[in-house]
Amino acid sequence: MAATGSEQAGPTAYYVSTPIYYVNDAPHLGHAYTTVAGDVLTRWHRQRGEKVWYLTGTDEHGQKIMRTAEANGVSPQEWCDKLVEEAWKPLWEHLNIANDDFIRTTERRHTDRVQEFVQDLYDRGEIYQGGYEGPYCVPCEEYKTYGELLDGEGEFEGQKLCPIHKKPVEMLQEENYFFKLSAYGPKLLEHYEANPDFIQPESARNEVVQFVRQGLEDLSISRSTFDWGVTIPWDDKHVIYVWIDALLNYATAVGYGSDRRRFDETFPADVHLVGKDILRFHAVIWPAMLMANGLPLPRRIAANGWLMVGGEKMSKSNLTGISPQELTGHFGVDAYRWYFLRAIAFGQDGSFSWEDFSARYTSELANDYGNLASRVAAMVNKYFDGKLPASAAHGEAEQAVVDGLAGAVREADRRIGEELDFAGGIAAIFDFIKQVNGYLTEQAPWKVAKDTSPEAQARLATILYTAAESLRACAVLLNPVMPETSAKLWDSLGAEPSLGALADQRISEAADWGRLPAGSTVTKGAVLFPRLEEK
Repeated sequence: MAATGSEQAGPTAYYVSTPIYYVNDAPHLGHAYTTVAGDVLTRWHRQRGEKVWYLTGTDEHGQKIMRTAEANGVSPQEWCDKLVEEAWKPLWEHLNIANDDFIRTTERRHTDRVQEFVQDLYDRGEIYQGGYEGPYCVPCEEYKTYGELLDGEGEFEGQKLCPIHKKPVEMLQEENYFFKLSAYGPKLLEHYEANPDFIQPESARNEVVQFVRQGLEDLSISRSTFDWGVTIPWDDKHVIYVWIDALLNYATAVGYGSDRRRFDETFPADVHLVGKDILRFHAVIWPAMLMANGLPLPRRIAANGWLMVGGEKMSKSNLTGISPQELTGHFGVDAYRWYFLRAIAFGQDGSFSWEDFSARYTSELANDYGNLASRVAAMVNKYFDGKLPASAAHGEAEQAVVDGLAGAVREADRRIGEELDFAGGIAAIFDFIKQVNGYLTEQAPWKVAKDTSPEAQARLATILYTAAESLRACAVLLNPVMPETSAKLWDSLGAEPSLGALADQRISEAADWGRLPAGSTVTKGAVLFPRLEEK
């Protein structure tokens, strides 16, 4: 069943999802990195004037959750409720994540639909009963092949380890139900070939293609040794494999089986953002499940790299998990959102260091951007009593700024809106900020102001208008990345009364030179990026 009802669908939404995160512990920087990227992407498309749907949420079933809850002396549901309400949702609010929905896999709107989806596969002959024995990693919630296991050393001498978690795997033998995944290898390869942008980046695509070409095995989609999960509808001795359950959130959250109109307006996703360690689930198993049930495939699956600390992937199990609040408390939320997308190329591994964050904050945010805003506001107040003057002597120097802005808008829109190259898009905007700083240095309005002739005053007015109008455009372009900072700048430029709310400004309109009207009241607001305290 695809969905119920027969209502006619409306405009299609630009649908972006994050992985739903496992709630065995509190979120760390890696979780926040993917979620902030999705937030910036969807905010950008909203400012393109598009209808947008942004989904995130939590994965709450499986053996790992059950064991964690038992270790903490509570039921699995109590553990999930506590983590979601006290850790996950508050962090997304703290980081200004503007998600449209938050799906939990323990909700009835999800679990009922999961049973219907699996029942439909069973009725279609895509699922059969059989036995399985093999190495299983509980933290991954995944059976491993012997070839990918590591040989243990030290305390794990003589044991086989998960290559991701570096912990011993468990040998499991169960009677399970299997999905005929092996039958979909040729269809998947055909889809990859016909849609070269389906998996990004290219290195991730090549890895998946090679994996599928080696041949797929049928997938165990149930577990019978524990009961924390969604029950198999035709056999209550089994619960549905947590990954099958989890992947279906992308459909159940947007009306699969319950709201046909909403489902047709939203599904499939335009972009699934995932960590590269869970790429195979999203690029192999998820599309195969959709093919088996006659549903359309997502348009793009974008795998981000790992955040590295001390040469290791950041994770709780490796004791390198860092709380985002440790950084936002020092640098601020907007700087946090900016830094990880500016400093790390999306799709590649990237190393985080406190020193690099501090250096970039001081150089680019405080000195280049924040100081520009402060200087312009101060000079408009000093020389024109806080009223933005009209541009009366527009010349070659000003036209170079206008042209630079148009190029920055095109580059940023292409890189962020289409290519998910956040670092490249933000760099284009900050290159323009550097250009405006250079323009001010060359034009030296503080020197021009000493000449009281009409010609000099017209020149001074033009210089300051050019700088203020440039800042107006920067506020629009950086609003998806740094919404609080952009709102402060928007207010200080006096843009709200004349241009309306910042969130309503279109990305394309940022390049429309002259939108900020002369006579706007420019105020010296709080410093956008305060000096960092020593730490």
